[in-house]
Amino acid sequence: MATIDHEKDLGIARVPSSENDMDGKSLDADALKLAEMGYTQDMKRNFSVWSVLGVGFSLTNSWFGISAALVTGINSGGPLLIIYGIILIALISTCVGISLSELASALPNAGGQYFWANELAPRKYANFAGYLTGWMAWAGAIFTSASVALALGAALVGCWQLGHPDYVIQTWHTFLAYQVVNIFCFFFNCYGKILPAVASSTLYISLLSFAAILITVPAVAPTHQHAQFVFATFINNTGWSSGGVAFIVGLVNTNWPFACLDCATHMAEEVHRPERMIPIAIMGTVAIGFVTSWFYSISMFFSIVGDFAEIGATPTYVPILQLFYNALSNTAGAIVLEALIIATGLGCMIASHTWQSRLCWSFARDRGLPGWKFLSKVHPTLDVPIQAHFVSCVIVAAVGCLYLGSYTAFNSMVTACIVLLYISYAIPIICLLIKGRNNIKHGPFWMGPLGLFSNYVLLLWTLFTLVMFSFPYAMPVEPGNMNYVSAVYFVVVLIIVVDWFVRGRKSYRSQDNRHAEAEMLQNEVVIR
Repeated sequence: MATIDHEKDLGIARVPSSENDMDGKSLDADALKLAEMGYTQDMKRNFSVWSVLGVGFSLTNSWFGISAALVTGINSGGPLLIIYGIILIALISTCVGISLSELASALPNAGGQYFWANELAPRKYANFAGYLTGWMAWAGAIFTSASVALALGAALVGCWQLGHPDYVIQTWHTFLAYQVVNIFCFFFNCYGKILPAVASSTLYISLLSFAAILITVPAVAPTHQHAQFVFATFINNTGWSSGGVAFIVGLVNTNWPFACLDCATHMAEEVHRPERMIPIAIMGTVAIGFVTSWFYSISMFFSIVGDFAEIGATPTYVPILQLFYNALSNTAGAIVLEALIIATGLGCMIASHTWQSRLCWSFARDRGLPGWKFLSKVHPTLDVPIQAHFVSCVIVAAVGCLYLGSYTAFNSMVTACIVLLYISYAIPIICLLIKGRNNIKHGPFWMGPLGLFSNYVLLLWTLFTLVMFSFPYAMPVEPGNMNYVSAVYFVVVLIIVVDWFVRGRKSYRSQDNRHAEAEMLQNEVVIR
């Protein structure tokens, strides 16, 4: 009993001992590998590779992201930006996916990038590297959930406006819808046993909705745009005199649908053979995301009816909804198609809640967050980190208040989620390169020279986005259209620095402590 109490004080969990908690030699081997890292099996391994892919793709959901991002991307490059931007970002995301998959295969752990940074960094800097990465990753997850909730809130309010033309959308209407979406999706992550089924279902819903819209809209549109419009039309309504800067600023809209590729890595302790399954889920997410988003964009741009400017100036503030209405000439039909996007987006929000709660829980398990004893608990019957889930959702609700202050808050949230996550990926990659790629034990997924190339692409793109995505979205700059992401960075860094000096540098679970605890845990895990 004393040993168990000691482990609870350390913020680590016991290996389940019942027959139902173990699933043969595979799970025993998984538990042993986890013990070698200094952790015990806490979450049940209920997820299959298909359900993990469901979580990963449901969160990324590239074609849904393109639909939501049209609200700003349509003025920052138009069709040309979207069509070719998707190709560019997909190639970069492939490199990001390879980099993450290599580490997820070599070091499968629910902590993901913050664990890798702590494990790979030089001993002197290991604690702060892991701590900084964990905060960046969790902050990125929070802003991801906020951006998805805001996109869904805008879609719901837009549907109401389309059905009631005299209705004028106010900022607070969208804010209320944002909060409703966040609260509604909260409940789906409160019971662990249903999550694999929910993840698989949302994957099916997304793909079926994609197919329905892809076929319906071009089929019923009375006229179609020519190929030159779709593949060679660049629109710059940003106020930037340089088309190149407008294109770069607009890339944030095609980058958002490919963000959050680390999601599957945080399910490593809920799936069998994670060293093989997680890379499949990550690379599958990129592949499905590219195919769906690219063909979806081409189909929608060919189906534009009437003046392109009308879509950007729609009173619904949802360009894709206006596109549906113009193509179908039917309000109910347009709302039904938008409802499919909303259903897909709700799956995305549920997956985002799953992801942010696992990040919060695993990071708290290593004492990386204030209140870690409270946040690191897994409910014994619900089989979810319910406290971490609740606190994360409360913070998402608070972040939504940013929208009340600035209409461009959506872009700021999108940019924050993209760049903060890239930084959290870059830190462990830098640590890997310093340590030497061949100085760690490789997992089944290891790409050799291609992996090294992918590492450098990830680092260069992280630096590029940190600088270029901080540019104003429109010129001249006014308080209402300013890019506030720099202020977001400042607040996040301030919180990290204050917590590190007040609490983190003393209480964060060090590399040495984890390795010492790993020896103790390995003696308790017996392979059957």
